[in-house]
Amino acid sequence: MNNTTLVNLGARIKKIRSAKNLSQYELAMLCGFEKANMSRLESGQSNPTVLTLLRISDALNIPLQEFFKDEKDPVDP
Repeated sequence: MNNTTLVNLGARIKKIRSAKNLSQYELAMLCGFEKANMSRLESGQSNPTVLTLLRISDALNIPLQEFFKDEKDPVDP
């Protein structure tokens, strides 16, 4: 993954989290992460593993592929 991919992935996670009215802290707690780790993920400063993405998708109650949909696709809360 290049930096643009990580930034886009982080932005998608943030958009979905926001659509579900969760704070970074709340999502981090649901995933068992530190808030700082969630912040790095959402800002594209961290390259998450598949297992990390699975934990986030489980916490958001969405399929993993939702993170990789075209940005023009709507986000279901």
